[in-house]
This record gives sequence, C-alpha cells and structure tokens, in this order.
Amino acid sequence: MAMMKIMKKCVLGAALMALSGLGMAATELTVYTAFEAEDLKRYKAEFENKNPDIKVNWVRDSTGIVTAKLLAEKENPQADVVWGLAGTSLLILKDEQMLETYKPVGFEKLSPKFRDNSAKTQWVGLDAWMAGLCVNTVEAQKAGLPMPSSWEDLTKPIYKGHVIMPNPNSSGTGFLDVSSWLQMFGEDKGWEYMDALHENISRYTHSGSKPCKLAAAGETPIGISFAFRGAKEKTKGAPVEVVFPSEGLGWDVEAAAIVKGTDKLDAAKKLMDFAVSEDAMRMYNVGYAIVAIPGIAKPVEHFPENADELIIDNDFGWAAKNRKDILSTWASRYDGKSDPK
Repeated sequence: MAMMKIMKKCVLGAALMALSGLGMAATELTVYTAFEAEDLKRYKAEFENKNPDIKVNWVRDSTGIVTAKLLAEKENPQADVVWGLAGTSLLILKDEQMLETYKPVGFEKLSPKFRDNSAKTQWVGLDAWMAGLCVNTVEAQKAGLPMPSSWEDLTKPIYKGHVIMPNPNSSGTGFLDVSSWLQMFGEDKGWEYMDALHENISRYTHSGSKPCKLAAAGETPIGISFAFRGAKEKTKGAPVEVVFPSEGLGWDVEAAAIVKGTDKLDAAKKLMDFAVSEDAMRMYNVGYAIVAIPGIAKPVEHFPENADELIIDNDFGWAAKNRKDILSTWASRYDGKSDPK
C-alpha cells in the first residue's frame, strides 16, 4: 500500500509538472513591422520584460513590402499584429476590413493626429517621421555643389548624378516624399517636378534610411531621407548637414493594429496596450523625435524644435486612397534607376 501511495504521488507530481510547463509556455505573436532593424531587439526586450508570457517573432521589411505582403495574405493572414507600419498603409488595411476593432488602454492620451478616431478604432499611432535632406559637406564641396535649400533646388543641372532617394514602392519614406510633392505642387506639377528630379537621381534605394546612411558614408553628396536619420548620423560624427526644404516636409505616422482573425487576441491586445504606453513612447523617442503622447519626447540634437511648423498639412486619407495609382505611375516612369531587389 505504501508503495502504491508513493507511485500515485509520483504520477500526480509528474502530471502537475507537465501542466505547469504547459502553463508557462509563452504565447508567440507573429508581428509584421517596418521598424528600423537596429531597433527590433530593444523593442522586443522591452515588451517581453513586461509580458514574460508573450514572445514576439518579428517579420521585418520596408514599408511597401510589408504592406504588399499583408494584402497578399488577406484571405489567409499570417500576422497577428502589425507594430510599426505607416499610417497610410494601415488605412488601406482598414478599408480592406483586415483589422480588429480595439481601443487600447491609454488611447485617450494620444494626440488626435495619432489615432483612429472613428467609431470603430482599429489602429493607433506611435511616432512620426518627416522628410529631410542629408548633405555630406565634404563630398558636396569636392563636387562644387552649393547647399540646397529647397526641393526645387534638387532639379538644377549641377546636382545631376549626385542625389539618391528611396523607391516609394518599397519605402514609406519614399512614399511620403512622393505623396507630399503631389499635394504641395498639385498632381500635374508634382509629376513634372519628379520628372526633373529623376534626371539628377543616381539611384533609388529600397530603404528610407539608406540614402542618408550613404551620404554619411561619403558615397553620395545628397540623400533624400528622413530628418531624424540625418540628425542621428550628424550626432555620430558624420560630416552631414540636415536640410529642411523650404516648400515643406512630408511626414507619416508609424502605427500599430491587430490583424483580423488572429487566434491570439488576448496577447495581441496586451501588445497594443504596451505599444501606446508612456514607457513605449520613451522607447520610441530614442529613434524618433516625435511621439504620439504630447510632452513625452525629449529634444533631439540637430533636430528642429519647430518640427510641427515645417511639416505639411498631410491628407492621409487622400494618400491612402490614391496609393496604388501613385505607385504604379511612379514605377512606370522611374523604376529603371532602382536598386535590384
């Protein structure tokens, strides 16, 4: 009898341990993102530290590629959450009825510009990035190039072959540039502007930050990129000046949403709650100068304090609605100078 009791206790103990092990298994979320690659490890660690029962598995690429992947998977979604994708892309996904309705904890703290204020909240903004030029002063001087001060300057013959910009089909930064030019100049004149600019472009990259990185490395005098990357490269010691063209700057919101149909909804909601928390905003501020909760962001060296005055009144709805046609037209005109994919 004593032996039977011992055996029962052993069996019961093993069963309890197995159940405990099952309980401890982390829920794995497949998270699609266009966050800068250098930030992924830090963001994952911050979230998992606060949510040890959830594991983030990143699927990362440039904005255009992630957006196309999500649309292609519409009938068979592979992602649970989108964390770090252009707001214009999430507007498209919402129109396609691909997002869950969820208003995360802390939603009311977000600036109205950084949230879906409709009756059915399906996305939230995290931070924002705006356009800018990275000019390598050493390389510009070698080539005898004057410092540009406007978008129009970049069409002057003296800059021929000295400018690199992102492909808008791949890069969110490239798309905000193109959509902002069409809004600032008007559609006809916007395409005329890009025709002239194309004459001076040496290549189109598939990354929004790469033109600035190439400028910082001395591989091109001028990179059309986003302003914060220029400020970051300058802080690291690169001979770069960050230029804010006088006509105004395109910008976009980096956002998050839950993919409709996920079977890990509770974990996905926890990620969304974290994504708009004050701790997350401080985390974003390391890589972005503008965050969604007012008063959180600290001043960034070499970044303008009057950023709100430099950005255009961007019509995100128009940009999202016309995105497909804009990208198709752009590709038919200019894709010949794009880097290989």
